[in-house]
Amino acid sequence: MSRLRTLRRGRSREGGFTLVELLVAAGMGVVLMGAVASLVISAVKYQPKITKKAENISTARYVLDRMTRELRSGERIEAGSASEVVFVSYGRHSPCGSTTTLASNLPAVPCKITYRCTTSYCSRTEAAPASAPGSGTTQRLFSGINSNQVFSFQPAGKPAEATYVKVTFSVPDPQGAGSLTVSDGASLRNATLGY
Repeated sequence: MSRLRTLRRGRSREGGFTLVELLVAAGMGVVLMGAVASLVISAVKYQPKITKKAENISTARYVLDRMTRELRSGERIEAGSASEVVFVSYGRHSPCGSTTTLASNLPAVPCKITYRCTTSYCSRTEAAPASAPGSGTTQRLFSGINSNQVFSFQPAGKPAEATYVKVTFSVPDPQGAGSLTVSDGASLRNATLGY
């Protein structure tokens, strides 16, 4: 009998978990794993929208940088509205609108550049300075905008006398909450210098 008592005392000193402790720990683990899975699922679910938003902004910035770079080298604005700007700028293609690049030892040539934006895309036309409106080589630059109110001029009201052009793109937010706006502006350096 004394031997049985010593066996019982020996077992009571052994470490371990009770069934209740194991069930509580398992329940807490399940809750924690559920929270982590929920975070991963939501991140995967919203990733395409975030990627599309980043693509829209990146493309708008690229086109905006191109427009403002050409405007900065502009000589004069011939016509303008909220959806179009026509100006003479210096380029490295001869003839204007071609893909033939001038030799580096030759000076840049003046070309008539027209940026026209609708409610869905913007296009660029390059032609000789004396060419008729609408002539030249046109290429679509950017699609996915949701407003044709792109250009504004300073001084306001007289685009042909403007020396500063502000360009604003409104692109749709993939999450459906309005628009993303990207804007920049440029002074026509050659116009302000009086060339």
